Amino acid sequence: MDYIIGVDIGTTSVKVVLYNTQGQVKGYANNGYPLYQDTSDMAEEDPEQIFSAMVNGIRTLSKKMHLSKGDNLKGVSFSCAMHSLILLDDHHNPITRAITWGDNRAVKYADELKENGIGKELYQKTGTPIHPMTPLTKIIWFKHEQPDLYHKARWFVGIKEYVIYRLFGVLKEDYSIANATGMFNIYKMDWDDQALQLTGVKRDQLPELVDTTYQLKGLKEDYAKLMRIDKDTPFVIGASDGPLANLGVNAIKPGVEAVTIGTSGAVRIVTDKPKIDPKGRVFCYYLYKNMWVIGGPVNNGGIVFRWVRDQLCAPEKVTAEQLKMDPYDLLTKIASKVPAGSDGLIFHPFLGGERAPIWDANARGSFFGLTRIHTRAHMIRSALEGIVYNLYTVSLALEEVCGTPKSIQATGGFARSPLWRQMLADIFEQDVTIPESFEGTALGAATLGMYSLGIIDHLSDVKNFVGVTHSHKPNPKNYQVYRELMPIYIRLSRHLQTEYKNIADFQRRHEVNKK
Repeated sequence: MDYIIGVDIGTTSVKVVLYNTQGQVKGYANNGYPLYQDTSDMAEEDPEQIFSAMVNGIRTLSKKMHLSKGDNLKGVSFSCAMHSLILLDDHHNPITRAITWGDNRAVKYADELKENGIGKELYQKTGTPIHPMTPLTKIIWFKHEQPDLYHKARWFVGIKEYVIYRLFGVLKEDYSIANATGMFNIYKMDWDDQALQLTGVKRDQLPELVDTTYQLKGLKEDYAKLMRIDKDTPFVIGASDGPLANLGVNAIKPGVEAVTIGTSGAVRIVTDKPKIDPKGRVFCYYLYKNMWVIGGPVNNGGIVFRWVRDQLCAPEKVTAEQLKMDPYDLLTKIASKVPAGSDGLIFHPFLGGERAPIWDANARGSFFGLTRIHTRAHMIRSALEGIVYNLYTVSLALEEVCGTPKSIQATGGFARSPLWRQMLADIFEQDVTIPESFEGTALGAATLGMYSLGIIDHLSDVKNFVGVTHSHKPNPKNYQVYRELMPIYIRLSRHLQTEYKNIADFQRRHEVNKK
């Protein structure tokens, strides 16, 4: 039997999935690593820990499936989280950790670009909204706040580029990852001159740009032995995780919207050419020729539910342990006793700043409408609703750019909850399908790899790999309630946005004073 490996380098773990060439899962490894957050704005990872997690994942599957025997492993293909930045010295050694998309320390410089109008110019050329998540603003932050490291750096790369260099000794960057740096011109398909000038980075300090189907060969022999695969195994460079998530759930036809709620979340739709939002609310990222993914990412998905579990529901967490239940299952069961709309309790889920659609790293979370009748059960449900409300505002922005979606393919950890799935259908007022697509982003990478290697003829062949696990239709009683509450949620967001910077500045000052 022939196989292909999809490698998904994520924010907190590397997932390595072995598929046969019919898209069926034959093996799985998931190796985690810590996120370093010494301050509320910091979010870093150790590149060596990520690299080791990837190598060990492939080794685990190779050993289990005897991939070193014969030529049954046809290739390895990558997906990777966007917006990471690592500074390398002359010898390609990291002089920083990997600064992830969740790092907000460049907020001051992102705000300046927005205020002086340069940010809008850059967005119109790069398709990447101005935000401290981008390597563009991170490099500017290093230039001003860490000048010694900035001047010591010979190369500016992301985590995928670092992994590829370790494996093959070359610096290559695919168009999709480059697109998300905020420094890539989507019309010229090259690094943008204005962005380079702003950062002070020269072209020869950045990796060579290649298409997402580019094949790497000549794997270093010591790593081939360590991973127990043939050194001639081709590696396909792949793309970024958002676009590949669309591919992996078969949301690549016009009008099919992909909604993801994992640790973070996103709403995305595929078009045949670049599209820019005049209001700058959504991104435009490359997947492959004539396939551009338009959408918006949110910082606050399942991580908010984790906060609810740990900070608001300690007694329920203990109860779940005693009953040997998943605490999330218990919390959603409790939330299901509360009616849609949580009796008028609204939650803004901005616990880690926010990206789409407000692109405000200073955004902060809040409960609104609390009365004496509200219980912890109401707070649990309103938190789940708030996550979906925010995703729906992204969908509204996307609708202005790409038109009304015809259907939704929804994925992520949230899909285990019938309550949360139905909530999505009710708030979006759309039929929702949960694809039978194990680790959709890794499947997207594997599908792109199979296409590059000539195993399949078209990317649309992914439809043969994806089934259906659940379908939900909007409940009229519920969506009528949400129709009343959504305008309040949106107006309230606008009112609060005028104070986000003030409260964020207060918190940062006092955070510093506590050290």
